[in-house]
Amino acid sequence: MLALFHLSPVLLVTAMLVVLRRPPVHAAIAGTLLVVVLWLAGAADAWHLGSLIAAAQDTAVLFASTAFVIVPGLAFVIFIERLGVNQAFSQWVRSLGLGRGDQLVFIVLGLAPLLEAMTGFGVSLIATVPLLLSLFERRVALRIALAGMAIMPWGTLGLASVIGASLAHLDAPALASTSALTSAPVFLALSAMALYLAGVRESREWRSLGVFWLLFVGVLYSASRWLGPEVAGVAAGLVTSVAVLSAGLRRRDGERGAVQWPRQAWPYLALIVLIVALKTVWAITAWQDHWVVQGAQVSWKPLASPGVALILVLIGLWFHTRTTQRQPGSDVSLPAALVARAKRPLLTIFFFLAMSQMMVKAGFLAGLMQLLAGLSPTAATSLVAMLGALSGYMTGSNVGGNAIFMPAIAMLPEGSRLLLAAVQNSAAGHAALGSLSIVMLILGLAKTQAQEESDLVRFGFALVCLNTVLVALGAALLTGWFE
Repeated sequence: MLALFHLSPVLLVTAMLVVLRRPPVHAAIAGTLLVVVLWLAGAADAWHLGSLIAAAQDTAVLFASTAFVIVPGLAFVIFIERLGVNQAFSQWVRSLGLGRGDQLVFIVLGLAPLLEAMTGFGVSLIATVPLLLSLFERRVALRIALAGMAIMPWGTLGLASVIGASLAHLDAPALASTSALTSAPVFLALSAMALYLAGVRESREWRSLGVFWLLFVGVLYSASRWLGPEVAGVAAGLVTSVAVLSAGLRRRDGERGAVQWPRQAWPYLALIVLIVALKTVWAITAWQDHWVVQGAQVSWKPLASPGVALILVLIGLWFHTRTTQRQPGSDVSLPAALVARAKRPLLTIFFFLAMSQMMVKAGFLAGLMQLLAGLSPTAATSLVAMLGALSGYMTGSNVGGNAIFMPAIAMLPEGSRLLLAAVQNSAAGHAALGSLSIVMLILGLAKTQAQEESDLVRFGFALVCLNTVLVALGAALLTGWFE
């Protein structure tokens, strides 16, 4: 009962988002204020200034590491929208002449994860929704778009995995690679769902899906483990895209010469090259260790952040746009457009981080930690999957979801911490990408009617439930490995 009382800030956030339908930023502020009131009232550990300062330090470090990626990431999104990059991608895919099964696998295991891993914020939908609407019947296209979106929880260059690793006191590559395994059943199930919705019934297409799924998971795991979460999603989407194109074009009997990479997509290529180049420099020189921002229990290396690569690409884009013709729809200045887009997600994440750090420092999460520690491995993974999905769905953000429950996992024994942190990371990521904010983005892009809205919201919630079960199943299969 005490654990339930200590989780009352989380329950308040849930009620405001699900029942009262308030914006996430309002719920985050309310949850933070409730933690402060309960802490001052003596509902948890005794209040003292040192704990408050420690919470403020760690909140500031975690928020700075998040903002350093999100702000340049959103600026990058604005630039590529104004340059028409994703529209060029859509036209390019339509020109390939791939079979229906190849088209779907290319989109849901290749193009969508690639674009989402590089940018986040649902940017992949700008390319995939118009593309799918041109290829399939409207209702089917919208469902496939949402299923494909929910596949990749490694958005914004693996930011959520990096932040989650900091909160759980784990190695980021270890968390990301383990999350690739706990998410593996989701990758297969949602890809299969896309094929089924599109009416693909040929056994060859389904066998090909199995092969490309294994390739996707293998690259995602390997890149996460050896290169880091920042490039893992990009590598998995890129390698799978190339593999599907190679196989599909081979079946087109020598028409490969008709395919040309869209030149407008050079910002994406520049970003990939810079990320890999910086990773190589870091591995050789360790120069990122020269600047470490230290909090009370977390630290951040700004020079190791993917925000560096994003800033360098932004400099190139700024020079490029100065020498090219002004694009339609770019009447609003970049700073104004950036502030309009960034303020809500940044404020939401800030208050969720502040809420979680105060809950940790005040001992609010001790009851949840004791509950998890007393459960069997299967029960613990199932509970964490449910909590992770709840946090991701209600915040609409993997980072926000991890901020709520990952600190509790940090208190668990080292032997069980990695797997449970991966379950939280995967469940929150897949739920966030099926949340109302993503559904609303799809509906806006497709200019839907009221009936379509309610249908897609229900379908998105069903996807979240399915993904949660699949993550728990994947974790249960891995439990023996981690014992």
